[in-house]
Amino acid sequence: MHLRFDSAPAFHGEDSDEALLERVQRASFGYFWDGAHPHSGLARDRSGRTADPNNDLVSISGSGFAFMAIIVALERGWIKRRDALARFDAMVSTLEQARRYQGVYPHFINGRDGSTVPFSRLDDGGDLVETSLLFQGLLCVRQYLASQHSGSFNLRARIDRLWRAVNWRAHVKPGTNALYWHHSPKHGWARNVPIRGWNEALITYVLAAASPDYAIEPRIYHEGFAGNGAIANGREYYGVTLPLGPDYGGPLFFAHYSFCGLDPRGLKDRYADYWEQNCNHTRINYLHSVEKTQSDDCWGLTASHAPKGYAVSSPVSDMGLIAPTAALSSLPYTPYESMRALRHFMTLPQGRMAGRFGFVDAFAPARNWYARTYLAINQGPIVAMIENHRSGLLWELFMSAPEIRDGLRKLGFVSPHVSEV
Repeated sequence: MHLRFDSAPAFHGEDSDEALLERVQRASFGYFWDGAHPHSGLARDRSGRTADPNNDLVSISGSGFAFMAIIVALERGWIKRRDALARFDAMVSTLEQARRYQGVYPHFINGRDGSTVPFSRLDDGGDLVETSLLFQGLLCVRQYLASQHSGSFNLRARIDRLWRAVNWRAHVKPGTNALYWHHSPKHGWARNVPIRGWNEALITYVLAAASPDYAIEPRIYHEGFAGNGAIANGREYYGVTLPLGPDYGGPLFFAHYSFCGLDPRGLKDRYADYWEQNCNHTRINYLHSVEKTQSDDCWGLTASHAPKGYAVSSPVSDMGLIAPTAALSSLPYTPYESMRALRHFMTLPQGRMAGRFGFVDAFAPARNWYARTYLAINQGPIVAMIENHRSGLLWELFMSAPEIRDGLRKLGFVSPHVSEV
């Protein structure tokens, strides 16, 4: 199975939006199918434009996006059901065997034996945010298989056991009222990063409140993540009011990672309307790029590869990098502007801008620099968020989980999904 831009028929200006979106989604899906780790089927952390890396590094968050991408591929008929189920089985088998820390996965694992690959000297244990993004995908799989009446009870039960084993409370640092990102069996809380303030980790608190066996108390969310309202912004940037978060909104993955499964449409709590938050954040990011580049169709600041390594771009830290995932994954929020960006990306030199899994991770127009790499955490939201724009599939699946609805109610959220009986 080959899902390559460079081996497929050329895009044409007259191609419909739907045809273009299908091609982009399908190419990015290839990262998680053809480009998966050969033993485990889980997502490699990164890969090359033309070749796989020579290592066994697997991304836990990237694997959460992989589960979602495979659901999309199965639903759209790009892969056969038996192949998808076999891949799910291999992936879950590796996750069952992997080293965990009170049910919490590390940032990276070895795709062959499931051992922990330390992210850094102090970060060699559980990573709660990575684990959250993994379970966002796993719960979508569980709900999808249940909705198909597929007889896949065993696989659903195995996912349930992994889900129920995560001890979210163990990541509340003693003496605090917040979840903490990391905990190491060797170094304890030395990494010392509270999950606080508006960022990509709303999903972590929702899952922690939704846990059947280790749920946190609501005050941990309100005092820890939201700071009893300290996450509020309320100022205008480029004439757009930003409800939450840092000045100018921060990198766009804030509007993507938690919301591949968590449906922001009509999602509200005492702090914000999350559809308004994400739409306005994206609009500010777009308007910043328009002002800086004087271009209406080349935009998108988020985290990506850069000429000298990994970099986090935002309007307050703009290094001239454009990451295609930023605009493409924002399609639900800015459909017109995102489609303009997609069509613009297709006009760039395809021998450098694209490869076997679609658009490369990033490029710097002023420097004529193009990445020769892909990142799992950027490829995954392209597939998921385009699908949510097209059909709402992943939003419907994730929000159908009864635990998620209970967790949202417990934290004080309202949503069209939560009001359903």
